[in-house]
Amino acid sequence: MISLLWFIVITFIVAVIQSSIYRRWGLSKVEYTRYFNKRAVFEGDFVEMIESIQNKKFLPLPWLRIESKIDANLEFQRQSNLDIKHEQFHKSLFSLMPYTGIKRRHKIRCRKRDFYTLNSAALTCGELFGIQDTSKTMEIDAKLIVYPKILPIDEVPLPSHSLQGDVVVRRWIVDDPFIISGVREYSYGDPLNRINWKATARVGRLQVHNNDYTAQPRILIYLNVDISEDMWDAVTDKERIEKGISYAASIANYAISMGIDVGFGSNAYIKGGEIEPILIEPAGGQKQLLYLLEIMAKLEIMRSTTFYTFLERDIQRGITGYDILILTCFTSERLEAQANILRENGNSVQIMILDKDGDLEEAYPWAR
Repeated sequence: MISLLWFIVITFIVAVIQSSIYRRWGLSKVEYTRYFNKRAVFEGDFVEMIESIQNKKFLPLPWLRIESKIDANLEFQRQSNLDIKHEQFHKSLFSLMPYTGIKRRHKIRCRKRDFYTLNSAALTCGELFGIQDTSKTMEIDAKLIVYPKILPIDEVPLPSHSLQGDVVVRRWIVDDPFIISGVREYSYGDPLNRINWKATARVGRLQVHNNDYTAQPRILIYLNVDISEDMWDAVTDKERIEKGISYAASIANYAISMGIDVGFGSNAYIKGGEIEPILIEPAGGQKQLLYLLEIMAKLEIMRSTTFYTFLERDIQRGITGYDILILTCFTSERLEAQANILRENGNSVQIMILDKDGDLEEAYPWAR
């Protein structure tokens, strides 16, 4: 009986001592890193999240738990050694001997475009008896860009003249004297070498060749995140805007592959950046495409300003020579009036409506 009592006392003393040791030194010299094996992927692609932990001291760690908040749209494919609580918190369990390390890989499917950042993780360790554990928060810097989904261009209903390159269209940027689409009455300033003498003789008034334009487009894709004309602040149908972002990315991808300069603008703003509208001037090449896709990935579906104010900036600065494609959930008399001013300034403007199913349809001007 006395021996049992001494055993209990000694065990209690040992437990208290080792509890004190782990409370003080359990998480010292523990290094933890977390990163993704790719900087950027497309929506729907898989990526690996890699955890690396090292115990750089003599004291072993019977158990070590690492918890962090992770967006539910990063979907883990295997559930071993992790726990997803409320689809938001990721938990990994480790056991580390002295001076050892473990590297663990998690395969993740990226369900939605976004800019994902993992900034911190909570580390908790305990001793053998489970009397007391100790915790601390570690800063980590894991980032992942998920580009919007790219659709085949034939799944994006667009006016054909927007993307066809050097073809004749109704009105474009460069006046081409070698493309004649008909005749019109002479206007002051028309050169004499454009006079069509046969047509002049036929109608009895001076007629000149009506030269069409060669399409050398610089496309500006504009995305309006306002759901309706009377929207106050919050975007109430984000799925429609997500579809619009996917359309914008698909159009940009196709156009740049055809050698066309493409830019992007929106009255939304960049996640983690200043609350101001987005405007990327047109340029070509793969570097421009990746830049546009990154901007679209980081786009926060919240309004920085009304779309009317956004377009008014273009009107005030007098832009000309652009093919402007507007993706919007609605049109209005005011929006059409602004589009007409941009047309009068020498731009081609096409308005495409994102309907409630997320499909695109051409908007017809209110004047028609």
